[in-house]
Amino acid sequence: MSDLQIGLLVIGAVVVTAVLLFNWIQERRFRKQADAAFQAPVGDVLMQSGAMPHGMHKRVEPALHEPVFDAGGPDEVAEAGEPRLRIDAVPSPAAVPAAPFAAAPDLRAPSSVSPPPASPRPAAPPVAAPYDELIEYRVRIGSDGVRADVFADAFNHARSLGKTVRWMGLPVGAAEWEEIQPWREVHYQQVVVTMQLADRNGAVQEDQLSALCAMLQSTAQMHSLRIACGDVAEAIDRAQAIDRFCVDVDVLIGLNVVARGEGAVNLTRIVHEAESSGMALGVDGVFQLLDSRGEPLYALCNHDAEPFSATVIEGQTSQGVTLQFDVPRVPDGLKVFDGMVAFGRKLANEVGGILVDDNLRPLTDTGIEKIRTQLTQIYERMEARGVPSGSRRALRLFS
Repeated sequence: MSDLQIGLLVIGAVVVTAVLLFNWIQERRFRKQADAAFQAPVGDVLMQSGAMPHGMHKRVEPALHEPVFDAGGPDEVAEAGEPRLRIDAVPSPAAVPAAPFAAAPDLRAPSSVSPPPASPRPAAPPVAAPYDELIEYRVRIGSDGVRADVFADAFNHARSLGKTVRWMGLPVGAAEWEEIQPWREVHYQQVVVTMQLADRNGAVQEDQLSALCAMLQSTAQMHSLRIACGDVAEAIDRAQAIDRFCVDVDVLIGLNVVARGEGAVNLTRIVHEAESSGMALGVDGVFQLLDSRGEPLYALCNHDAEPFSATVIEGQTSQGVTLQFDVPRVPDGLKVFDGMVAFGRKLANEVGGILVDDNLRPLTDTGIEKIRTQLTQIYERMEARGVPSGSRRALRLFS
């Protein structure tokens, strides 16, 4: 082999080695660039599992059991005590981001350097929206700050649906819920709209609930709001059960003071006794004894077509008067009933009349005790069902 051939072989080997080395260097450099490009940023909370945008928290509904009215009989207690409001879950303290760590002080700095200010405490979580899970249907609306006037049309239309509708909102940056008034310049981050499921006009109907939900869904879609309507079928079942219960305990007791024989009672004396006992005359011509809340305990009305008036003619008479006691709306009903009986007997003695029931039968002590026994049973049922007599829930149902 000549020197020329050997030289060419050496040059070729050097060229091949250089090419391989260059390819290896390029491949390594590209791999590092790719790794850097596709590596997840460290410390980016938006890339962490389960993280959500600032101000948004994953909802966790509390596991509250729905009270059941028709649980099988009056002896089966579904809910006891005062009304229990269903609450929306609020972020736990653990879900609130921790305040950033303050920078460590420079140990070489003079000792006169003041320590960094303490981080402020996180704001208290907002109070839950008032919502009565027993007697209300609920629609929840969320936003980043919707104006109150957005709901003006829906607010006005809801008045024609035939059942009580409540509007509650949580203003942006606030911790207390308030009643929404569409004409105010307020922005809300959460809104809860509820419809009462029953009252003395009967149970809510499916078309009423559907109309409320459809109306709010239209508003939400128009303004890009988040909305969640309750289950209409489930609400109808609750409404019918509540209505059946209310019919069973909705009792009005009447005691009458009438004259003996064919005579008449003296209205002047009766009005004087009513005013002396603290009863107030209403615009409807009926005297009422009111409690500290302004709610009537019992009423006194005239048998005749002519109602009581502020001016009573001396010697004016009537066929009789009636004391009325609205059983489910009165707190401490047995005590109030005893007071009404005592007042009725006092009226009867004052005008020389007699205390009788609705069938004009004289009310004896035995008859009064039978009524008290019936009242006790009614009040026990109301307590067991979570609707104590005279409570806020009872006043709403029996209205």
